[in-house]
Amino acid sequence: MASLLHSPSPSTLTSRSSLCARRFAPNESPSRLPVRNGTKCNIVEPLKFENGKPSDILLRSEPIVPRFITSNAQLENLVNKSDTRLRIFSGSANPALSQEIACYMGLELGKIKIKRFADGEIYVQLQESVRGCDVFLVQPTCPPANENLMELLIMIDACRRASAKNITAVIPYFGYARADRKTQGRESIAAKLVANLITEAGANRVLACDLHSGQSMGYFDIPVDHVYGQPVILDYLASKTICSDDLVVVSPDVGGVARARAFAKKLSDAPLAIVDKRRHGHNVAEVMNLIGDVKGKVAVMVDDMIDTAGTISKGAALLHQEGAREVYAFSTHAVFSPPAIERLSSGLFHEVIITNTIPVAEQNYFPQLTVLSVANLLGETIWRVHDDCSGGIEPYCSLGID
Repeated sequence: MASLLHSPSPSTLTSRSSLCARRFAPNESPSRLPVRNGTKCNIVEPLKFENGKPSDILLRSEPIVPRFITSNAQLENLVNKSDTRLRIFSGSANPALSQEIACYMGLELGKIKIKRFADGEIYVQLQESVRGCDVFLVQPTCPPANENLMELLIMIDACRRASAKNITAVIPYFGYARADRKTQGRESIAAKLVANLITEAGANRVLACDLHSGQSMGYFDIPVDHVYGQPVILDYLASKTICSDDLVVVSPDVGGVARARAFAKKLSDAPLAIVDKRRHGHNVAEVMNLIGDVKGKVAVMVDDMIDTAGTISKGAALLHQEGAREVYAFSTHAVFSPPAIERLSSGLFHEVIITNTIPVAEQNYFPQLTVLSVANLLGETIWRVHDDCSGGIEPYCSLGID
């Protein structure tokens, strides 16, 4: 206590007065000295000067690092974190695909906590900072569609409130896309409603794969990057030993003619056939006739999704009746609602090729099923969106982004 009550020496008082004069000189900015080291007149302990001069710490113009982060390892961690401005988070709908995307990009998935309360409400909390980051949320709105859609919206809201710079909703499978128009009176256009929900939640961009119809992009008031699963399927088909002269591409309905024609062009302008069907209700299809020649050929049916497999299985039966030698089914999205597995594994198809935009349950696998990954396709697109690059450069000219 005696040292605390000891009166400072005259030299110490002189040094203090010169310091105060230096701090408040009219021709010098006081910001040159850190505020946290400012001198107060009513301090109890005298400042430790050497030879009547202030300590070197007081005269530093650069910021002083607090003691709790002075270690080199901690400083390196802070620098490395600030350098990484790209974050990828996965919802609970398809974590395997998200992990594959992150592995392709050489990144780790962001830490996120998602849980359900007892009443079914969804809780989302980011376990790491995303302030100023470019965030990509991978979450298909596959069954259960309402649960996964709500989870995506809450994830977007969490990122927005955490001050993310850009939020991109990566939706490998966009649910409600089939409700894209009014075919009867007093119907809702659910695709537009879902687009509004995603936009209002705070998403700045949407990355979708093989939308059911092109006009769904126009329902969003934010940029939409639409990629196609065709490159993945074409690469696999090229590995098959099928003569191009024996190949015919088949559209399972009139609405998919544009998709089938684009697919046929990639196969050296293969001939095209169309299955004409009449639908009497939702998930109920009746095949009427076939437009085109498939006799003695390998028929490749191309569609964007397989739900109950009613359309594609009846089309395959018609192709066999018309003399097709083998029937392959190519689809990007495997919704596989009952009784799809029974229909697909009934022997009508030589092979059923799908992608992993929607996870396939283990009990839904059957011998003719082949699952291809779109992780590289989506990962390359994410890099190009993050770097503001175009998708029109070979070998990714078929990415579908511009």
